Amino acid sequence: MISKPRGHCTVELQALPSRIGQVRRIVSAHLRYWRLDPLIDAAALGVTELLSNVHRHAQPDKNCTVELLLQPDRLTVSVHDSDPRVPRVHAAGASATYGRGLSMIASVSESWGVR
Repeated sequence: MISKPRGHCTVELQALPSRIGQVRRIVSAHLRYWRLDPLIDAAALGVTELLSNVHRHAQPDKNCTVELLLQPDRLTVSVHDSDPRVPRVHAAGASATYGRGLSMIASVSESWGVR
């Protein structure tokens, strides 16, 4: 059975450092509106890391879409870009200054993936 979403939000943007804070605030506001305050920190961290990855790595451009989908049993936060390459988890240590984004997302998520 496919359940109908309780909430949906999309934001289209260029993943520039100046926009990341704005999108974090949008995500936080939607989660407060949906009364999901306990998920704000994890979702904001995930969005920050994913948008930072788009900014650093996406080709041919930095255009992307952030999507929040609230279903009765889960919240899905995703970032879509036009780069055909699949992101990968780096074996960077905890003290690394880069390459930890997907590992951090895995640590605050029930599950995650790439398609």
